[in-house]
Amino acid sequence: MHQRVRERLPHLGRLVEAAERERDQTAALLAAAKATAFDTYFEHEGTRYLRVLPAAHKVTSRPDHVTPHVYIQAEGSTKRINQSMAEDEAFWAWAVIETLRHTGVRVEELTEITHLALVSYKLPDTGEIVPLLQIVPSKSNEERLLLVSPDLASVLATIIKRLRDANSGKIPLTARYDEHERVTGPLLPHLFQRRHYWQPQVMGQNTVARLLRKTLARMGLRDQAGNPLRVTPHDFRRMFATEAVTGGLPVHIAARILGHKTLTTTQAYLAVFQDDLIRTYRGFLDRRRAERPVEEYREPTEQEWRDFQQHFELRKVSLGTCGRPYGTPCKHDHACIRCPVLQIDPRQRGRLIEIIQNLRERVREARGNGWLGEVEGLQVSLDAANAKVHSLKRAPADGRPQLVDLGMPVFTDPAPPPPREPGKHGAWA
Repeated sequence: MHQRVRERLPHLGRLVEAAERERDQTAALLAAAKATAFDTYFEHEGTRYLRVLPAAHKVTSRPDHVTPHVYIQAEGSTKRINQSMAEDEAFWAWAVIETLRHTGVRVEELTEITHLALVSYKLPDTGEIVPLLQIVPSKSNEERLLLVSPDLASVLATIIKRLRDANSGKIPLTARYDEHERVTGPLLPHLFQRRHYWQPQVMGQNTVARLLRKTLARMGLRDQAGNPLRVTPHDFRRMFATEAVTGGLPVHIAARILGHKTLTTTQAYLAVFQDDLIRTYRGFLDRRRAERPVEEYREPTEQEWRDFQQHFELRKVSLGTCGRPYGTPCKHDHACIRCPVLQIDPRQRGRLIEIIQNLRERVREARGNGWLGEVEGLQVSLDAANAKVHSLKRAPADGRPQLVDLGMPVFTDPAPPPPREPGKHGAWA
């Protein structure tokens, strides 16, 4: 899913521009056709068209408020085009794309948006009136309110004006059929409705997906495999979450906007790009550096640089290398044989064995003279030296890590179950 978002998000701007351009071009061609008489040619953007009078326009049973469709035919072509339907599909494809990318709602929630969902809220501090969009319960059965941005407000206002202009200043009341619950809802002023056989109906999820497919087909976009790019309504939801969080919106706020109950679900929606990751991490470093004292980021003096270089020389001892951090003194008074941070050089194995033999002789001498305090100290050094010898046995002489052959696993057949004995009446138990 993250790869889908990474492939589609860079094309989102082109998709929006293509949908808007298609909406304007089909509307301009429809207006030019309406201004032309039947069976008359007209020219639009260098192409001659003929406005056709179909036989369906002679039907007298059509309602008075329904405007007949406009049919045109390009010069030299035998294909008749329903320009009214083409303009209607281009407009609603644009409206669907804009609403999905500005809200991140599910496709079911998109079709449930009504004119009643637009509410106002007065901020208690400033008294400013802000528009909100109420999303009815869908998947999580929890309604939520979305802040309407200026771009989204323009889209919704355009949809409302279109519905009112086509229906004598009113938004028709339509009943939406729920495909999941298989029930028909009450009559409401749904915003995403179209006329089907002269009757207004709420768009279905298949209609929304079909409008997106047609827009993508006209663009000719391809994915990395060279196949036609597919964008589903749910892809807009993932792209909305990715753009919001990478743009600085906290992930817990994005979860509330998307209607998720847990942050884990929202995090699964996010597809972080490599450049966004680098830019965010650099910003984190800059903020952390700004909060730290300035003295920590000054240029080191020559004396400090010499001390730093000399530290690595001081770490070299007779048996190997001392692993103590820079700038820290030796805590064991240079009793390296006891120090746990001493890294033994495998080439000093012979010297280490000589030290062990000498320690054993000193322990015997101390015990013979009754020097019990010295015996205890020598014994601690002897145990530490023996532990270091055992660590050298597990490593090659040249310092490379030793490979351990674990062998191949052996699978044995499980033991067969014990035979059952006959019961009291001769039956098997």
